[in-house]
Amino acid sequence: MPRLPRLVASAAVGYLVGTIPSADVVTRVATGGRVNIRQAGTGNPGAANVAGVLGKKWGAVVLVADLAKGFGAAKLGCRLAAAPGLHTAGPAAVAGHCFPVFERFDGGKGVATSVGQMLASAPLYFPIDASVGFIASRLPFFERRAFAATEIASATWVACSLLWWKRRWPNPGAPPTTVGLPLAAAASSLIIRYRFMQTNARVDAWREHAGEEATQSPG
Repeated sequence: MPRLPRLVASAAVGYLVGTIPSADVVTRVATGGRVNIRQAGTGNPGAANVAGVLGKKWGAVVLVADLAKGFGAAKLGCRLAAAPGLHTAGPAAVAGHCFPVFERFDGGKGVATSVGQMLASAPLYFPIDASVGFIASRLPFFERRAFAATEIASATWVACSLLWWKRRWPNPGAPPTTVGLPLAAAASSLIIRYRFMQTNARVDAWREHAGEEATQSPG
């Protein structure tokens, strides 16, 4: 198969893998179909909302599933078109998670799926990313800590992947580093940022509604 069709196939496979509704499936299994995660908590079909609604154990299951989507999609892309396929399928999986066609383009935020992409494309960087995200999420002066932590971690990931490519550092467990690494990191980061901005308004509305209910309830 010529290169362009292989890249198109990588993008299509990555997107379809990304659309697998991990949070929805896990919630239905955990509750016997009694809870629709898109109508519970913040309404976001992601690990954080599942953890808040059903508990940390089920949130962890969704987190692992979303990581696996990004990792698996990138690896499938690599099988189809080597390194360019990996760097095409990874961001496509993030796009599929955030904007799944089967759910009217209303998905999660894509953070865990992008980490799976990272594990497939630059596994040595993961400890750095985890450390940056952990520290940033605990900085007290951000109003939206999750968003701020994601922004900082994404910017660091793009900068480090660019440096990794420029310095030609070794990349064991993944294809040799090309310009595709920073480009894919930037693409996923932009998708996630856009999705965060979309969902922030919904989360604010949910919190306002919850506050109004608490105020109106007899006590």
